[in-house]
Amino acid sequence: MRLFHTFILGAIGVVTANAQGDQQLKTIDLNPVVITGTGTYHKSNNSPVAVQVVSAKELRDAKVSNLQEALSRLTPNITTQTNGMGTFVNFNGVSDDYVLIMVNGKRVSGDDRWDRISIDNIKRVEILPGAASALYGSDAIAGVVNIITDDSKEGVSLTNTTRLTSKGRLTEDINIDVAAGRLSSLTSYSYKQADNWQVNHYQAFDEDGTEVLKLTGRPMSMGFKSHNVTEKVGWTFSDKFDIYADGDYYTNATCRPQDATYFTQKSAKDANGAKTFSYTSKKAYTYDILHESYHYGAGARWVPNSKTHIYLDLYSDNFTSKYDYWQTADKESYEEVRKRTHYFNESLKGIFRLTDWNKLSAGIEMEQSSLDSHSDNIDGRHTSTYNLFAQDEIQMVKGLEGVVGLRYTYNTNFHSNATPSFALFYHTGGLRIRASYAAGYRTPTLSQLYASDQAKTTSRYTVPNPGLKPEKNHFWNANAEYSNSWVNISVNAYVNNIRNMINYRTMTAAEISSDPQLTAYYNEGWTTIRQRDNIDKAKIKGINANVKFILPLGFSLSAGYTYTDSRATSVTLDTKTQQYVEKETPVDKSVRNVANVSATWDRIWGSYHLNINLNGHIQGRRYSSTYGYAPRYQQWNLNTSHAFIMSSYVLEPSIGIENIFNERDTSPWNSNFSTINPGRALYVSMKAKF
Repeated sequence: MRLFHTFILGAIGVVTANAQGDQQLKTIDLNPVVITGTGTYHKSNNSPVAVQVVSAKELRDAKVSNLQEALSRLTPNITTQTNGMGTFVNFNGVSDDYVLIMVNGKRVSGDDRWDRISIDNIKRVEILPGAASALYGSDAIAGVVNIITDDSKEGVSLTNTTRLTSKGRLTEDINIDVAAGRLSSLTSYSYKQADNWQVNHYQAFDEDGTEVLKLTGRPMSMGFKSHNVTEKVGWTFSDKFDIYADGDYYTNATCRPQDATYFTQKSAKDANGAKTFSYTSKKAYTYDILHESYHYGAGARWVPNSKTHIYLDLYSDNFTSKYDYWQTADKESYEEVRKRTHYFNESLKGIFRLTDWNKLSAGIEMEQSSLDSHSDNIDGRHTSTYNLFAQDEIQMVKGLEGVVGLRYTYNTNFHSNATPSFALFYHTGGLRIRASYAAGYRTPTLSQLYASDQAKTTSRYTVPNPGLKPEKNHFWNANAEYSNSWVNISVNAYVNNIRNMINYRTMTAAEISSDPQLTAYYNEGWTTIRQRDNIDKAKIKGINANVKFILPLGFSLSAGYTYTDSRATSVTLDTKTQQYVEKETPVDKSVRNVANVSATWDRIWGSYHLNINLNGHIQGRRYSSTYGYAPRYQQWNLNTSHAFIMSSYVLEPSIGIENIFNERDTSPWNSNFSTINPGRALYVSMKAKF
């Protein structure tokens, strides 16, 4: 605690020190180039579709170690939830199942989509709120997160960043950048690890929620080790033609405690009829989980004239999940493949400047997906999708632009579909007003279509449903923005109506008795038989506001607030009446109120660069359809970096405090935690660039 107070007082002393006459830094570019909104390059201020940008500097200032943490700290419309199953992201009121995640415009698939991206190599993150299926196809119902990585620069540079925090949290990032003549190469390696940890060692068993037993090792946050290697090579033949090839390889292995146990509960009645409980200790884990992903691709850009750009891209994204069983007294250790997915994409796109006031983007795209899943009893299922898309950007009169887009899709499982979109953009001086509509759709995953699983503890059997329909939505958005050289203010309001949402449906006694196979399952002891079906719908309305200031003397301030009103209508079976009833609740994992605040001070004295950043994330209650509401919470972080800039190298040590006010959620294990942060922690890092 004394160290904490000394550090705070020292930081305050540095911030208030007299820096008169020293060099001031420009901290944030308020008008970066973006591509995600329309698929064509625009300055952010001139993009017909509103795109939120998180810059590399904002990521560096916040001193985050992973992308989910970065987005939740820096954008109030994105929240995260972490439990023993991993980290889940909620974007504008819906889960990341409805968010398309891309790296440099290429879709990322698999269970580790967020974790495969190294923070140290990000140039910017572009966030497109709302449906974008006309541009990007399936999954873009809630929005798109496009991570733009850094480009190779002239010469040779080597960067190494090491960060160490409590609970065994370590990250190591190495980047080698080579640009010599026509050749460019960017190689990166990232290593991450963390220990298992608990915040509360108790689990509530009694009906009144009493904490009655101490768990000996079942962690709230799962320990892991991960490696990620990426490579991108480019060759420029001329200013009109260049090619590239890229790839990455990622592994993640959990480090579960092999001695962890948990307790099962059994109830009975004593001689007086009072309920009593007995508890049995059981081994919590018998295996670790191994994930392996790899991506490879290639492409070319051809500019036959100043009005035509042609892009060809081909890439494959692949994911494997395995069980790594431990050695026991009666068997050797072994691995068992749980799931394999393969995704392949081929696209040919052209951008044509037809006139001074008209720009057309058009192309074709082909996608192939396949799934093998031992745990879900899926063997070699696959699907193919063929797309035609076109988008026209038209300048109607001075200050007024429009965008109209349409994608036609044919899927081998779901046949034809068309998704339109349009947008209007008015700008004068520093004021910009945007309005847009987009239809979105999400095809059911192969797992949703064909998975069958058995839960012995609940006597529940899930049967496949190949008759699922795509989920669809209508998304309306309005945006107003004002900016000048020192301030950017934006307000965004939206309505998102999603229909045909997929959820589990418990089958009625009549359905079971009329199907011999279902009857056989029931007679075998599976008392609950269910399948996935298009039974839910949701309406999400929200407004978010963001402001950024660039102030004198190297100060910058930013803040954001998001209000989300979500209503989900779900269908459940009343087992007594055998009738389906509708229930209205907030959307699962949604949060009504979220705010972010960040303050930064940058100064340079000669070869020394000081950066101090204070950021806070304030979050209201998060709803869970299983556990109810998680408590409100807020987390504040203080970061300082000290760069020593020499002629051929830069050394940048950093030190800071995460979770300054020691905010923790001490609810019993397996609750709907607001956060599983272990509490206040001091971190240190060192970045060296040569």
